[in-house]
Order: sequence, then C-alpha cells, then structure tokens
Amino acid sequence: MRIWRFALLVSLAGPMAGCAGHAAQTKAARSALDAGQPKAALAELNDKLDVKSSDEMPKTLTGDKVLFLLDRAMVEHQLGRYDWVSRDLEASDKQLLVLDFSRGSSDELGKYLFSDDTGPYRAPAYEKLLVNTINMQSYLARGNLEGARVEARRLSVLAEYFKNAGQGSKAFVAPGSYLAGFIFEKSDKPDEALRYYDEALAQTKLPSLTSAVQRLALQSSYRSPRIEELARAEKGVATPAAVGKEAKSAEPGQEPAEILVIVNYGRVPEKIAERLPIGLALTYASGAISPTDASRANRLAAQGLVTWVNYPRLGKGRGAWTNPTFSLDGKWQSLDGALAVDVAAEQAWNEVKGKVIASAITRTITRLAAGEIASRTTKNQLLGLLLSLGTQATMTAMDTPDTRSWSTLPGRIAIGRVQVPAGTHVVELGIDREIRREKVTLKPGGWAAIVHTVLR
Repeated sequence: MRIWRFALLVSLAGPMAGCAGHAAQTKAARSALDAGQPKAALAELNDKLDVKSSDEMPKTLTGDKVLFLLDRAMVEHQLGRYDWVSRDLEASDKQLLVLDFSRGSSDELGKYLFSDDTGPYRAPAYEKLLVNTINMQSYLARGNLEGARVEARRLSVLAEYFKNAGQGSKAFVAPGSYLAGFIFEKSDKPDEALRYYDEALAQTKLPSLTSAVQRLALQSSYRSPRIEELARAEKGVATPAAVGKEAKSAEPGQEPAEILVIVNYGRVPEKIAERLPIGLALTYASGAISPTDASRANRLAAQGLVTWVNYPRLGKGRGAWTNPTFSLDGKWQSLDGALAVDVAAEQAWNEVKGKVIASAITRTITRLAAGEIASRTTKNQLLGLLLSLGTQATMTAMDTPDTRSWSTLPGRIAIGRVQVPAGTHVVELGIDREIRREKVTLKPGGWAAIVHTVLR
C-alpha cells in the first residue's frame, strides 16, 4: 500500500513536471523588449494572462499571473499608457500584500519536497517598494497629485515595515522619496516635502534637489544635517546657468514654472535555472544549512550519489553602460542617477542566496531518501531499484528552481528637474537611439512631469 500511496502522490504532482519555470514563460516577452518591440512584448504577456488585449483584466490572479500583470504594467509604462499602468499595478499590489503573509503548510511541503516555485510568490522588499515608485511616476505623468500622494504614503508605510522587519531596502527608497518630496512640494506641503527629500538624500547625492531644498527651507522649520548643508549651499547651484537666466528674466511677478523628468532604462537581472556542483553549493550555503543536512550531503557526495543541485542564479542586468540624455529648448541638462536598481537587486539577492541554495540541497537529499523508501517497500531487488530510480527521476524533473521575479523592472532610474519661465518649452529625453520629444506649455508656478522608459 505504501508504494501505491507514494505513486499516487507522484501522479498527482506529475503535471507540475511538465511546467516550464517562470523565466522560460517570460522569455518571449523579454526578447521582444530587447529587440525594441514593446507592443510584441505586450501581446506575449496578454497571452499569458489569458486576455485578448490590455483593455482586459485577467479573471483571476492565481499562479504566476500576478507577475505577468506586473510585467505588463511596466511595458505599458514604456508605451505611455499610464492609466493602465496604475490599474495593473494597484491590482497586483493588493495581491502581493496577501501573498507576502500567507503561505500554507501544503506550500511548505511542496517547497521542501519538490521546488521553491510551488507556493505563492513572495515579493522581495525592493519589488514591493518599486510598485509604489513606478505608480507615482504614472500619476505624475498624468498631473494627478491626489493619486500620487496616496502612492507616496503607501511607500512610507511599506518602508517603515521593512525597516522594522530588518529587511535591507533603504537604497530602493531613494527614487520614491525624491518623487514623494516633489509631490508634496507641489501640493504646498513644505514640511512633508523636506522630510521626503531628506530620506532620498540619506541614500545618495542628488544635486538637482539643491534649489528645491533652498526654497522649501524658507517655508518650513524641518531641519537635518543634510537639509542644513544644502540650505547653506551657493544659491542656484543646481540650476543650469542658461535656464536659470531665462527663469530670472520672466515678467515681474510671474512665478517660474518647473519641469521634472524621469528616465527608466535597462532591466534588472532575470533569474536563470542552473545546476550547481554540490561542493560549491555547500560552500555557498555554509551559513544557512543545518549541520545535519550538510553532513548528509557530504556523505552522499562522497558516495557519488549527489553531484549537483538545481539552483536559480541571477543573470546580467541591462542598461548599465547606457547614458541617458536630457535637453530643454536645445540646451543640455543634467540628470541625477537616483537608483541603480540592477546593482541593488543583486545585493538583495546575495543576502538570501545562501538560504536558497540550502533549500535546494535539502530537496536533493529528500529525493534520495524518498528513493530509498520506495526501494525498501518491495523484496524484489530489481523492482526496488526501478522504483528508487523512478522516484528520484520524477522528483528531480519536478524540481524547478524558483525563477520568478518582476523581470521587466528598469535597471536604472534617473531624475532631473529645471525651473523655467512660464510658456512653451521643448523637452527631449534620449536612451541610445530611443528619443522622446515633448512640447509642454506651463502657466506661472505650474509644473509638468515627463517620463521616458526603455526596457532594454
């Protein structure tokens, strides 16, 4: 009876063996982005979501569909369809909040026996934070400060949660805090604006914030060492000379307008399924694997029974050597490198890498143990051998490393801002040969946010 019970378990799980890992399912969409064909990538993702077009939402967000929806949102971002971006991000965000804190015992059993990708997807801290950051961009591009403020406050709540949970996510707050500061500055809330700018400055140097901090420091009592330093800096240091002169030459009594630009480019590293030699795996997992499992793995390796483990590694990010450009009315302007998402994502992965490999080793040991149990259930040595090999082969086939991730996140985020006189201006943003040119007309004291995204 034991044999048939185990056979039943394997037969029920069998369909999982034929499923490709997540990275394989998104390869066509990523290849389309690499070729500069975002509409083709969108069609591929809509197919994965079982919808005919981006007008539709999937009926459910089970399995990997929450990730397909996040990927679709980012491609829509490149195409400038910001209403759809917010719709998809907000639907995904709600699902991720549930998945972060719900993992049943059956999922843990599947993770232990078969694979890390059998249970619900658990988004790392940086993906959760960037959901709100990207959505802030979408609201700003539409001039919607109310929606942008909601996303800014959600970011604050999440950042505080991850801080209290001891999860390294500080670097990912920088672009979101910059945008949140801009949002509250334009909402006439100088105290909140300075607090957010201070958070961004705590992570990286942002010369374009100098003029904004100096203006806000005259309206707010909020202070910190970083804010004090910028408030005392030479006036206008962050404003390009040519544009600064134009802004100052505006009609008396006319308040200058302001243009914010955001450039997203490249992509974060995707996860790739790989076989890792057992000796190297044990080295990587030394701080995360239990002494008992390490001893068993070493013993099995010495017997030649274990030579490798299934493991998800990070590939290479895209866009690291790209230099985005920003010109205003034909004059070059500077951009701040707000976040190297690819580098920060790799650092976040390295923090959990040992635990992931330890889990892979444990699964390998479990497969062998299951094979031994199967062989002992019969007195026929040949049948026992076949059962053992069949059990191990089936479980090995089912052991698909967890390659799930938000694979269309931009690899880099750059931000720039310039004060200008009221009137019409031409903004040009470039990433390699991808140029976005936009004409904006601003009233005195008005503002505009222009976003350019190229995911290759």
